[in-house]
Amino acid sequence: MIETIVFDVGETITRDDRYWASWADWLNVPRHTLSALVGAVVAQGRDNAEALRLVRPGIDVLAEYQAREAAGRGEGLDESDLYPDVRPALSALKDHGVRVIIAGNQTARAGELLRGLDLPADLIATSGEWGFAKPQPEFFQRVMEVAHSTPSATLYVGDHPANDVVPAKAAGMRAAHIRRGPWGHLWAQDADVVAAADWRIDSLTQLVAIVDG
Repeated sequence: MIETIVFDVGETITRDDRYWASWADWLNVPRHTLSALVGAVVAQGRDNAEALRLVRPGIDVLAEYQAREAAGRGEGLDESDLYPDVRPALSALKDHGVRVIIAGNQTARAGELLRGLDLPADLIATSGEWGFAKPQPEFFQRVMEVAHSTPSATLYVGDHPANDVVPAKAAGMRAAHIRRGPWGHLWAQDADVVAAADWRIDSLTQLVAIVDG
């Protein structure tokens, strides 16, 4: 029985369009160029921040992030960044008595912005707040500390095999891979993902049927 569901953020709860568009604008490159480079590094299994280093070799990503914030061009997040199935799915899961947690690899600022959206979730946290990032085991240990359920009764939902599915399973949790965003689509039919994921879904609303199970 699934008692707690934990959601990744980028390309699970939120679209990354604004995130990469804002970086492209800041670095003064066409949005399509940076988007294509993100796709290229994703296909190679590299960290997506490598796309920024391709555009500007030697870039200090943290320093640039801070410069953007100081210039008033930092992170933004509002209702338009949410996938349309997020509120209906989270509300339905809450109605089913499921503990809902949102926890992904985002900055502390992103955590503040997400909490400002008043989503139907019991807890929203980010790697920037916890000090550990996926796929580090410590991140998933922290997930289990806040889950208030056993690992086998905890489901982690995400689009990225290496950051979501594999480490969640290593921590003893159940895992659902969502076919959404570049990572989700690229690895949707990958044999390792098919073997590792307990469920493969196309919409968060499918989780209600999984809980009813």
